[in-house]
This record gives sequence, structure tokens and C-alpha cells, in this order.
Amino acid sequence: MDPQTPRDWVHAYSAKGPNGLINATSPGRPPKLTKAQKEKLRPIIVAGPDPVQDGVVRWRCVDLKRVIKERFGVDLAEISVGRLLKQLGFSYVSARPQHPEQSPQVIEEFKKNSQRQWRKR
Repeated sequence: MDPQTPRDWVHAYSAKGPNGLINATSPGRPPKLTKAQKEKLRPIIVAGPDPVQDGVVRWRCVDLKRVIKERFGVDLAEISVGRLLKQLGFSYVSARPQHPEQSPQVIEEFKKNSQRQWRKR
């Protein structure tokens, strides 16, 4: 053991008593987005992107990164955007894409006509 370590323990014990010997966790880096900014971001995510304005049909982390940079002036990494979405209670599962001119009637007819072909034997 380095001689400096017991000296540090003695100084910590003298300053704070037995509680001075407990290793306290550091507070860490403050978050880049404030709670107010996170709450402003939530309705943007829920509303979804505007294809004309945002140029996308569904949010991806890279798209939200751009939106956060434009609206709040905060540059986050894509992985941080994913963590932020999880903190806000959003799941990673996305809806299956659907063609805008897809007809529900055609889908039902296909299911009715194709059911026997796809049945497992």
C-alpha cells in the first residue's frame, strides 16, 4: 500500500468522522438536455415527423439528433438519443412500414385466398 493512502484516510476521518471513510460516488457530468427541454421533446416525438418539413416518415435516432440540434442547440450522439428515448418511456419497437396506397380490402382478399397454401402440414 502506498503511504499516501493511510494519510488520506486519517485526513478524511479527522474531517468527517467515520462517514469520511465511505467512498462517495461522484455526481458525474450534468445532462446536456434539461428536464424542461426533455419535456418539450416528448410531444415532438409523439406527434411524429412531418414528411414535408422533416423529410422523413418515421423518427430514427439520427433524425432526432438533427431536430435536437436545431431546436435546442445541443449536439448529442445517436447512442445518447437512444438512451434519452428510453428515459422518456419510448420503446425501441417500430411499426411495420405501410405503403400509402395500400388497400385493406386487397389484403383481406389475399388472406382469404392464400390461407390454405400457407397452412403447415
